[in-house]
Amino acid sequence: MTEAKIQTRGLNLWFGRKQVLENIDLDILANSVTAIMGPSGCGKSTFIRVLNRMNDITLGCRITGSVLIDNEDIYSPSTDVVKLRTRVGMVFQKPNPFPKSVYDNVAFGPRIQRRTSKKELDVIVEESLKGAALWDEVKDRLNDSALDLSGGQQQRLCIARALAVKPEVILMDEPCSALDPSATAKIEQLMAELKKKYTVVIVTHNMQQAARVSDYTAFLYVGKLVEYDLTDDIFENPKNRLTENYITGRFG
Repeated sequence: MTEAKIQTRGLNLWFGRKQVLENIDLDILANSVTAIMGPSGCGKSTFIRVLNRMNDITLGCRITGSVLIDNEDIYSPSTDVVKLRTRVGMVFQKPNPFPKSVYDNVAFGPRIQRRTSKKELDVIVEESLKGAALWDEVKDRLNDSALDLSGGQQQRLCIARALAVKPEVILMDEPCSALDPSATAKIEQLMAELKKKYTVVIVTHNMQQAARVSDYTAFLYVGKLVEYDLTDDIFENPKNRLTENYITGRFG
């Protein structure tokens, strides 16, 4: 049995007086793709932002319970949040490359982390772009602006930028929602490769995508974890009526 990379226990989150997540217990297994699924406003994006403490910057955010990565509580006062966000990379819904060259986008994190020679950076950039299945498309365009790439290429560049700082976990918040079917297929293929080295957590509205790419699926509804299981079991034999109603399109 694969070990849990991330564990939440009794996780509650409020923005001001509004409770957005309620008593979530979830084990996210290492070297797997876990899909977080549910209707709009159910707390999916808020949940994955808990995993790298991105909600910390939202005024009025309050969290109780625990979030463990490799059995360490990331909400401990001793946690280095900058280091945490290196360990837990994030790819957003809309590609957000920096207005810099392709090379400088990927090299940005390693340059900030430590003094790195040009030779080392060259290796990191190439490895990261290969890891994001983008190297062959941009190896002759490294000095071009990242903003000149297509939307799908920009999203894979953002994945390469996350890989460059050697994370352990990659969070993806609806990474294909702004992409066409061809670009979406490339990102989905990439996830299958990424899980060999990383733990991947993806938020998606697209049930077909969750069924295609994930090993495990968690179904959230109004801030509560309704069901969590192997993806095949969730889609073929859901145990909860709410889950069944959602995946059969009775609501969403």
